[in-house]
Formats: sequence, C-alpha cells, structure tokens
Amino acid sequence: MAAGVTAPVCAQIFSGTNGSGTVVLSNFQTGDTPDLVIAAPQPPAPPVIASAPLASPVVSREADRAAQFKPLIQRVARETSMSPQLLHAVIAVESGYDSKAVSRKGAQGLMQLMPRTAQRFGVRNPLDPFENVRAGALYLKWLLDYFDGNLRLALAGFNAGENEVVRAGYKIPAIRETRAYVPKVLAHLSKPISS
Repeated sequence: MAAGVTAPVCAQIFSGTNGSGTVVLSNFQTGDTPDLVIAAPQPPAPPVIASAPLASPVVSREADRAAQFKPLIQRVARETSMSPQLLHAVIAVESGYDSKAVSRKGAQGLMQLMPRTAQRFGVRNPLDPFENVRAGALYLKWLLDYFDGNLRLALAGFNAGENEVVRAGYKIPAIRETRAYVPKVLAHLSKPISS
C-alpha cells in the first residue's frame, strides 16, 4: 500500500452451527460458519495510474447494464430492506443484467422470475425492471425468512424452488444447475458493484 493511503475498514459476518449445535459467528468463512450474513461494503476502487488492459466486450456490456440498473436496485433494496449486493449478485448470475431475458423454461427479466413466482408477488409485467427486481427481492427475503437466514438454502430455493430444498432435507438439492448456481452467486457477492 502506498504511503499516506488508507483503506476503509470493512467487516463481514458469517454464521453457522458447530458440531455441538452452538451458533457460531465469525468474520471469515469456515466449515462451522458457511453462511454470509452481512456482506462487507465494497471499498471505492483505487485511482487508475497506469493504463489498464481492455475489458472484454461481454464484461463491458454487463458492467454498463449493471451501472444502468444500479439506482433501481438501490431503491428496491431500500424499500425491501434487502442487501443491494445480494440483488446485484443474483441479477448478474440470473440474467447478466438483461431486462428482456427469457429462459427456455420461461423465467423472465432481470431476476428470471418464473410466471407463478411473478404472479405470487403481484407482478403485472415481468419484463418491467422495477416490478421484476422488486418481486425477486421480496421472494429472496421470503426465502431467507423461510430458511432461518440460511443464505445458501435461500439461493437454492430461488433457483430450484423452496419445495425442492425441503424435499432434499433442507439441503441444496442434487440438481446440477442449483449446485453450480449457489457458489456463482456467492462469488459475485464479493465483487465490486459497477459505478
């Protein structure tokens, strides 16, 4: 670190239960504390001194779309008391910030809501970014409550449906897509949000 430059202090909290059933909180992830409860705010990016390598066009387009939807996501996060970082992570994995995305299975919009989920949370137009993100945030919030704050199970439920998680014995179901999805979203949680 350069002399005279200080980095902000950022904390994140992980939780879990150890072998004796005691709830454990930690500032780092371990086998006893696998679930991220509070994500650390991302420090501002340092100023660019040397010329940076060119970003790939795909990354650049996604970053541009992320920046375009950042105010909307911040608003929804405030209104629903959800983490904007979590909403960004889910949107990045679900649609790559493509508000018109439609999957082969019929999931739609930024948060790739299935028609029944969209209807359940009062969405009239699933391709409307505000309606889509708000319903997705409310569903995530519901899932976090349903699974007692277990972020991994909530994300698995978001991808496969809460009933699949229950059928799997309150574990991530043995569905290849879901098993890949949860770590992808968790990895995106640690990435800075485009400005």
